[in-house]
Amino acid sequence: MVPFFSGTRPGHRVTHGRATFELPILYFRDDLFAAFFSASSERVRAMMPSPRLHPVTLPGGRAMVAIAAFRYLETSIGPYGEVAVVVPAVFGDRPPPPILPGLLEARYPGFGAVVLHLPVTALVARDAGRGQWGYPKFVSDMHFTRSPETIGVRLSEGEKHILTLDVPRRGPVLRDDNPLITFSVKDGALIKTTIPQRGACRTSLLPRGATLALGDHEMTASLRALRLSSKPFMTRVYVERAGILPEGEVIERGVRPLDGVRGADREGTLTSDNLEGY
Repeated sequence: MVPFFSGTRPGHRVTHGRATFELPILYFRDDLFAAFFSASSERVRAMMPSPRLHPVTLPGGRAMVAIAAFRYLETSIGPYGEVAVVVPAVFGDRPPPPILPGLLEARYPGFGAVVLHLPVTALVARDAGRGQWGYPKFVSDMHFTRSPETIGVRLSEGEKHILTLDVPRRGPVLRDDNPLITFSVKDGALIKTTIPQRGACRTSLLPRGATLALGDHEMTASLRALRLSSKPFMTRVYVERAGILPEGEVIERGVRPLDGVRGADREGTLTSDNLEGY
């Protein structure tokens, strides 16, 4: 078997703002967990930067919105935290049929995740993400928690609470070596980025004990406007994961901006409970 990171070095160096780094960015080890909510299809569709991006829907017509938290422990640009708000969607000429939650990994042609918000804890991660891929990043503060039963994150910007997400660590452990595909907007162009990953995760449908608390913040107002369900219909917790973030490719020009929150020009904080013992 060819080693996962084989051929990624030497890469090439780029500079965006305060960030000078080598592409692709390598993610050797991280914590990742996510919760999937239903949301208003009309409101989610109105957020799409291109009419060719079709939100994936559940039976009954509701769209999906996922909130995912990453605690990057070892990377080629250093450790940092990140919380993603994304919409599973298909890029193409027609919308996909509704799917059941457990079939989300069916990977329709054109499947990916439209990134609506992507707060991070480090300026270098913000500048790299916005400059290279147009990811809607801003600097925030994160505190991660983990127990034998749950894993969670509290996200804030200074004194402003944004959200707190806790998910149960339940479900059978299955391999997930599917690439993570994102859609973002940079300078009026829609960027598709295919991120190879290797990992294993627990997936739980209709999970008990998963909670999302929303604070008072610009990002939170955007989430409330999407009319999220009060509980997630699915959660996912990775027990191991590695990834490779390459350059993206332009797949459409002349699309609407998707800038998200800009935030203050400062370093964020990344703290945690004693996670290493689990």
